Amino acid sequence: MIIENMTFEHLSQVLKIENESFTHPWSEESFKSELKKDSSVKIVALDNEKVLGYAVLETILDEGSLLIIAVSELHRKKGIAQALFDRLEEVRAEKKLSFITLEVRSSNESAIALYKKKGFETVAVRKGYYSSPIEDAVIMTKYYK
Repeated sequence: MIIENMTFEHLSQVLKIENESFTHPWSEESFKSELKKDSSVKIVALDNEKVLGYAVLETILDEGSLLIIAVSELHRKKGIAQALFDRLEEVRAEKKLSFITLEVRSSNESAIALYKKKGFETVAVRKGYYSSPIEDAVIMTKYYK
């Protein structure tokens, strides 16, 4: 498995994972727009040109916001999300980010456990933030010195 920058050529595979992973997936246009931005880092985990997972991290000055991270259903629990996070940690160091923040559905216990393992702490809860089903968003942040 390798981690590399996401390109437009990865988009059809990324969209497949996006649609299987989220009740309100990003649109193709959203990904295309993100791919054109210089302010964000877009990465994919690949195995022989097959996209296994991806992540998008927006950076503004010294702040990072993890917009999305997902792994194909067939490849979950195999360390792919961890590998994506490891690459984002390298990016964080290169860009000298002070913190990275993210939001996650309160029911997504496996993601919350991974984020905690990676040093993220719960800093807030947005009541009823998500729909289909209505659910709280847990805001998590990892601070760097």
